[in-house]
This record gives sequence, structure tokens and C-alpha cells, in this order.
Amino acid sequence: MRTWLNLCKMRAFLCRVQQKNADQIGTCVKTGEMLKVVRTELMFMAYLVVFIDGWTYYQSSLYFISSETKSWTESRRYCTERAADLIIINNREEQDFVKNISGVAKVWIGLTDIEVEGRWKWVDGSTLTSRFWASGQPNNYKGKEEDCALIHSPGWADFPCNDKHKWICEKSVLK
Repeated sequence: MRTWLNLCKMRAFLCRVQQKNADQIGTCVKTGEMLKVVRTELMFMAYLVVFIDGWTYYQSSLYFISSETKSWTESRRYCTERAADLIIINNREEQDFVKNISGVAKVWIGLTDIEVEGRWKWVDGSTLTSRFWASGQPNNYKGKEEDCALIHSPGWADFPCNDKHKWICEKSVLK
């Protein structure tokens, strides 16, 4: 009888140990999955630090503000050669961010009406929805062909595309 009782106790003990092991394995699996996510995020951050020097991260995009000046077309080429494009400003927050990183400099953005005068389009072909034009802009000042847009405090302005200014590239990290 005593042996039978010991066997029952031992069986109950082994069941508890087995359940505890199963719980610990489940915890280890979950921890392993979380570690994979953290590892991926750390690798991405290391990539940003090592390979994207000079770029700034904001809301799922990387931004590069130039220190030199180029025409709008040359600026765009610079961006596209780096798997980016001139910035597309989607909302007030992004507009404020860009004004903050560009300071008082005039910087090209990815907006033009070069195809049809007065029909402003972004470099990706989308039509202009959010508008942050400075007062009196766009204006084709003194009858000049001003078909490219730039940020010029306190808002956007149209300028001749051949003028040389700094620029801002944008690259989505989600693509």
C-alpha cells in the first residue's frame, strides 16, 4: 500500500514538474520571439547610424538636408541616386519639422507645376492637398517662370527651377 501511495505522490510530483516545464518552455518561446523583434530593431538602428550618416529620422521617414546648393532638377537627381526623392510634405506636423531642420534657409521641396502652369504636383505624381504657401504665393514674380517650390519662411514660395538652393530628400523606411 505504501509503495502505491509513493507512486501516486511521485506521479503527481512529475505532473507538476511537467506542467512547470511546459510553462517555462512557453515563456522561453515568447521571450525568444520578443528578442527577435528587439534584435531586428537594434539592427535597423545600427544600420541607420552606420550607413545613413547625415540623415534624420522622423515619422517613418529619413530626411537629408543638403549643405550645398543645386538647381531643383540637380537636387532631385541627388535624392533619387540615394533611393530617395525631394520631400513631399503631407501635413502640418511634417511642415513644422521641415521648417525646424532647415532653419531660415531656402530649400527645395518635391513640388512643381512645370507640366501645367498652376497645377502643382508632388514628385510622386500626387496632387497637392495640404497647402502651406506664404502670403501672395505662388506668384511667378515679375513674369518669371517659377515652376518649382521651396520652403521660404514663413511658408512655400515658387522660384525658377534653375536657381540654386539647398534641398531636402525624403526616404520612407517602410518601403
